[in-house]
Amino acid sequence: MILWYDRPAASWESETLPIGNGALGATVHGTVATERLRLNEKTLWTGGPGEDGYLSGNWPRPRPGAVEEVQRALDEHGSLPPGEVAARLGTPPTGFGAYQTFGELLLDVPDAPDDPAGYRRSLDLGDAVATVTYRDVDGVTFTREYLASHPAGVVAGRIAADRPGRVSFTLRFAGGHPGCEDVTVRDGRLRVRGALPGNGLRYEGQVQVLTDGGTRTDGDGTVTVSGADSATFVFSAGTDYAPEYPHYRGPDPHERVTAAVGGAPPYDELRRAHVADHRELFDRVRLDLGEPLPDLPTDQALAGRGSGLQALYFQYGRYLLIASSRPGSLPANLQGVWNESNTPPWECDYHTNINIQMNYWPAQVTNLAETAEPYHAFIEALREPGRRTAKELFGTEGWVVNQNTNPFGFTGVQDWATSFWMPDAAGWLVRELYEHYLFGGDEGFLRERAYPAMREAALFWLANLRTDPRDGLLVVSPSYSPEHGDFTAGAAMPQQIVWDLFTGTLEAAGVLGVDAELRERLRAALDRLDPGVRVGSWGQLQEWKADLDDPRDEHRHVSHLYALHPGRQLTSPAHLEAARVTLGGRGDGGTGWSKAWKISFWARLRDGDHALKMLTEQLRESTLANLWDTHPPFQIDGNFGATAGLAEMLLQSHAGVIDVLPALPAAWPRGSVDGLRARGGFTVGVTWASGRATEIRLTSALGGIARLRHPGSGVLAVPTEAGRTYRIMPVV
Repeated sequence: MILWYDRPAASWESETLPIGNGALGATVHGTVATERLRLNEKTLWTGGPGEDGYLSGNWPRPRPGAVEEVQRALDEHGSLPPGEVAARLGTPPTGFGAYQTFGELLLDVPDAPDDPAGYRRSLDLGDAVATVTYRDVDGVTFTREYLASHPAGVVAGRIAADRPGRVSFTLRFAGGHPGCEDVTVRDGRLRVRGALPGNGLRYEGQVQVLTDGGTRTDGDGTVTVSGADSATFVFSAGTDYAPEYPHYRGPDPHERVTAAVGGAPPYDELRRAHVADHRELFDRVRLDLGEPLPDLPTDQALAGRGSGLQALYFQYGRYLLIASSRPGSLPANLQGVWNESNTPPWECDYHTNINIQMNYWPAQVTNLAETAEPYHAFIEALREPGRRTAKELFGTEGWVVNQNTNPFGFTGVQDWATSFWMPDAAGWLVRELYEHYLFGGDEGFLRERAYPAMREAALFWLANLRTDPRDGLLVVSPSYSPEHGDFTAGAAMPQQIVWDLFTGTLEAAGVLGVDAELRERLRAALDRLDPGVRVGSWGQLQEWKADLDDPRDEHRHVSHLYALHPGRQLTSPAHLEAARVTLGGRGDGGTGWSKAWKISFWARLRDGDHALKMLTEQLRESTLANLWDTHPPFQIDGNFGATAGLAEMLLQSHAGVIDVLPALPAAWPRGSVDGLRARGGFTVGVTWASGRATEIRLTSALGGIARLRHPGSGVLAVPTEAGRTYRIMPVV
């Protein structure tokens, strides 16, 4: 599967092609005269320790009684405007910081043609290799290849020609932080080293240039290659960031970067290892929606939006997750790992009211569980600072994080009125930990990593739920439906998250056979908990406990359908119908990530045609020429959400049944998929024709009974043994 274009990229945001190894990212312009590779290292952040105001900005100032004061006001008035609550509870965001660009690697090519013949710029998703080819006026074909190797920890490139002695260029570095870094060159190796102003975070990057034939000359901040048959470069970078509270500093990156560049194998060997490593993940899922991708440049194919492009877009989301989230670095942020600015939109941070969670929706179901490891480690790193915020803001045990966080353990609050308060976020974050167990069945992971974080988040809410004087039920107060409306007590989304957290923690404790007393407390709390699920006056699922919903409201957030997806709380026909009415009221508009979420909503409602309509709308209105999602601007969560949504159309397992083709649209009458994962340790494939499954392939990792359903069937109980594959041939 290949993205390709017949011209260089003019816009970083909408046209460059991304490569990444989790920690490092690069984007390829493919400009002939001066190739531009924008570089990123995911831990290069301003803010945190050393930044002015960091400590006061990292946690709220202790304000005894402030939360209780807001709760009493809500009891009296029913609601409060966001600005008033932010004035009472918010804190100016000092020392928060932002994700930074590393700079640009530039290759100046002498005598490059202004209008090269046969130009093609492409990204092979299967090999994770970007390529630029063109011919000069003499008919010489030049080929540039770029890759980001996870095994080697480098970004590498090879420049070649089909005639000897024709490769010449000058490599230089354009810094991301002028005045803060030194650039030196020796023996074909360019080194950039500096420290960020403010927090003093040390960073270093090195690029080694090697040639086959010709000459290599060191210059003042440059390396020049002349008359070579081919040339390669190997780049690596690092910082002294470490995910360790409270200092967040580790060793100087120099030795690590030097070892990565110096230890990289020859290019052909490096490429083979890179492709094998990438394909071990990428090739696990194959998808055919019955229509080939048109033989057109991808930006032109985007105008058609047919099933061939939809399958490419699905696999592109999987590619982006592999490229931006591998063990050993931070999780994918709002732009994955790619960023051209030192003042990026929304700091390119980790928003916890859906965005970072959506980034990891494809991880389990599309067979990329390993890519979630940075997310798991990130949650673990948040727990210790989160305990401090729980103590200083709420005066209780447990851990908490709010609307925005960063690599430096920010778990407190900011003061942006409509986007600062979400103490229920930790309950949503730990959901992926439990999902990892449900899909894979690793009880050791549940015991050692998932359950401790779930348990501590649940303890926070056992201590902080409030009895609602209106009906005596337990509610979150103050509560807020993300970025929408006023503050109230018992808004739907926080209630649904707490229900989900308590239910999952209770289940996990039962599996592990631990915490009998806590289980009793959770059962008692669930009996009194307002579930956050009620049907309103026009048949909608209410967003707030009071019936305040406006049927003309088309807000991009549909947070009160958390219980539909990613949750599993909505089961009754009445509640599912209310969710359908809600979606009808909100309409099909919204930002890229909002449309992506609606794909999964409609899939959970088993309406494949409407789910496909949302995918089509996303491709038409919220997808850039390089297939990056746009909010606008570029925001990668929509890519991941759409990939997960398409998988949800083909396979669901959240309700205890492996549901095959639950939301197949009429526009996909035939096709096949292999490698999707279902909860319970199952890998599933299906071939279908005329909208019906003709063969289902089921591989069991754990054994046990698989409860299977497909269109036109009831639930079939399939006994399985671990390690065996079963083929089920439905009667058509």
